[in-house]
Amino acid sequence: MPRPHALALASLLLAAIPGGIAATTPALTQSPAETLVRPAADQRLEDFRWQSRLVVVFADTEQDPAFTQQMRWIAERPEDLTTRDVIVLTDTDPASPGPIRQGMRPRGFSVVLVDKDGVVNQRKPFPQELRELTRAIDRMPVRQEEIRRQRFGG
Repeated sequence: MPRPHALALASLLLAAIPGGIAATTPALTQSPAETLVRPAADQRLEDFRWQSRLVVVFADTEQDPAFTQQMRWIAERPEDLTTRDVIVLTDTDPASPGPIRQGMRPRGFSVVLVDKDGVVNQRKPFPQELRELTRAIDRMPVRQEEIRRQRFGG
């Protein structure tokens, strides 16, 4: 079951960005890049393979200061993530573990970066600034291939 407080926080943070993504729940109008922030509750990594990169943000509660900071940084420049085909999954309910939490087994706060091929490329036990996340994404093999194709028009 999605945590309404975590989604509300993400929605408020993203809605505060002028010209940014204002909706974070499927019931609202979606951008072509789909939803930037989603609950991880019933999601599976396989559902995103070869479609999207994932930034999975785990915390034991939506009031965790690290979780709040991470969501603020994501909200500052969501376009940096959407241009890299990133979807942010949040999970702030360890008592109700979904498939992703069960598979990744986080302890407390954690940010996990997953490439389009489903490979976990990075795990950090502290919030990651957007610049750090995008640099890590841009070093991923699948992203490197995308950049080469864009550069050479193929």
